[in-house]
Amino acid sequence: MQRQHPTSLSRGEARIKRAFILSALIIAGLLAIALLALWLTSGEDAPALVDDAEIATPIVPTPAGIATNAGAGTDANANNAAPGLGIPPKLPFTDITEQAGIDFVHINGAYGDRLMPETIGSGAAFFDYDRDGDQDLFLVNSREWADHQTLDEPPTQALYRNDGTGRFEDVTAQAGLAISTYGMGVAIGDIDGDGWQDLYLTTLNGNWLFRNVAGQFEEITKQAGVGGGENSWSSSAAFFDDDGDGDLDLFVVNYVDWSPKIDLEIDFRLTGLGRAYGAPLNFVGTNNILYRNQGDGRFTDVSAVAGIQRFDPVSRMPVGKGLGLVPFDVDDDGWLDLIVVNDTVRNFLFRNRGDGTFEETAIFEGVAYDRNGKATSAMGVDVARFSDGELGIAVGNFANEMASLFMTTNGKPPFVDEAVIQGLGPASRIPLTFGVLFVDVDLDGREDLLLANGHLEHEIHKVQQSQHYAQPASLFWNCGPDCPQRFVPLPQEQAAVGDLAQDLVGRGAAYADIDGDGDLDLLITQNGRRPALLRNDQETGHHWLRVELVGQPPNRAAIGARIALRVSSAEDSMTEVREVRELRPTRSYLSQVEQPITFGLGEIDDPSALTLTITWPDGREQSLVPEQIDRLIRIEQPKPVS
Repeated sequence: MQRQHPTSLSRGEARIKRAFILSALIIAGLLAIALLALWLTSGEDAPALVDDAEIATPIVPTPAGIATNAGAGTDANANNAAPGLGIPPKLPFTDITEQAGIDFVHINGAYGDRLMPETIGSGAAFFDYDRDGDQDLFLVNSREWADHQTLDEPPTQALYRNDGTGRFEDVTAQAGLAISTYGMGVAIGDIDGDGWQDLYLTTLNGNWLFRNVAGQFEEITKQAGVGGGENSWSSSAAFFDDDGDGDLDLFVVNYVDWSPKIDLEIDFRLTGLGRAYGAPLNFVGTNNILYRNQGDGRFTDVSAVAGIQRFDPVSRMPVGKGLGLVPFDVDDDGWLDLIVVNDTVRNFLFRNRGDGTFEETAIFEGVAYDRNGKATSAMGVDVARFSDGELGIAVGNFANEMASLFMTTNGKPPFVDEAVIQGLGPASRIPLTFGVLFVDVDLDGREDLLLANGHLEHEIHKVQQSQHYAQPASLFWNCGPDCPQRFVPLPQEQAAVGDLAQDLVGRGAAYADIDGDGDLDLLITQNGRRPALLRNDQETGHHWLRVELVGQPPNRAAIGARIALRVSSAEDSMTEVREVRELRPTRSYLSQVEQPITFGLGEIDDPSALTLTITWPDGREQSLVPEQIDRLIRIEQPKPVS
């Protein structure tokens, strides 16, 4: 099953152009710094030491319409000014958590022993559980430790039903999901092809599978055979078709071999703080699990025969310490591959051979280590196909480690970590990043990058001046391939990004159009706090098209499908691929985004200029011209011709 996807013929020239411009800017900058240093040091005393945070702060363009101190006044129409090349628009978000009816608070059980699970936080998922056409919200909760109970009622998971306007009602109990466990992540998928989205919950001590029966969830973990080990610490999970038989299989990422006893014996400490939350370096790794769907409600663990178990060649112990996961087709062969990012050990890239087995190729493909050849404390991960045909993998790392952005050349592996030259560089170095999302927040057709940040230690500022427990999220505007740097960091200020600038103990991140206005709203979970539901209030005037795919049974949600948006030009009768999106909702960190795919159209207002080409999971293609834009359209996969 081989699929061909169109790519740009000029991406090499564009990359050379970007590199040339960037090199010129760097040379000019170094010359300016040298001259300034020479002037400052002539006859002056030695300068005082400064915090490393100050020298790492990048100078970023001011978004269009935001007043600066440089001018005496600002035109009244400035807030609606269109951004120029390299100048991002104003992108305000409004925190509507409370007014939307979400009263959830994450409980991590922290009370003083500094146990590692207390730092992980939890994920969230947007999905239409009741099939009424809007995006509902599931929030994963943890709980208190058995020997330290302070709450009258144990915390449970939470399911909120959307009324279609962005207001939510707590329906956890009546839906059958009032489960108390030390939850971590969530995966959504229709395991039996009945059209209702089922739910998989990963936890610290055994996982749960819930079958969706017309909006009511029944627990079927044992009969399905997907509980994992009783003491297995699972993190992310994803439903995808690994063997091409049409039904959804399940991949589960496991973290470390942990117990309170081991944690306390390691007794990690920070000077000035005492006992602290330690890194996973001193914990033994674990293997991930691949459950293959048998088509009758049961799954079989095929991890060993599928080739996804990884062992240290000397100790023969498992080496994986996974947190993030994305299924995607890295080589355009029609089979979904897997990127698994690990904490303090190298990442894994499992290439699907198409025969039920995988080959681990991260080192050969260039995604195992960062730009310095080192393993990072990787947490979240996401994948994007950019408008110039390149494939990018973004990884969120620990504080004082830049985020990674692995990029292809000519749309094919191997990858190179281009975080610096693509614009992430210094702006992503100081924060501690968990959630990572590519999302087109301004509907210009280019996916921007969101990083959800937050530290592990409440009092980290006492020992590291540049660090704080709560940190604002980072939003990088995608300027496009013709700019010197693809991504431009937006100021973490209310005037630029609204309530996205607030300090959060960020962990998971997800998006959905919760109010039906076409743009994508954000949710960031917090560790030990309430989540932040952030309504997108951008006013760019850009057009959009949302696409909901309906596949043939058993993969009714068409997980793994790909849509290419082509735009024709009346002037030269040329058609170019503007955007390519894959339907793979498991992304970010412990979380899942909505399943409808949003295309930002920018100023394109003529639907006849657009062509959608869907490559369905079975490899068949379908093309159509949308009749209208600025709306959601539903496309059903044609039945195969017998």
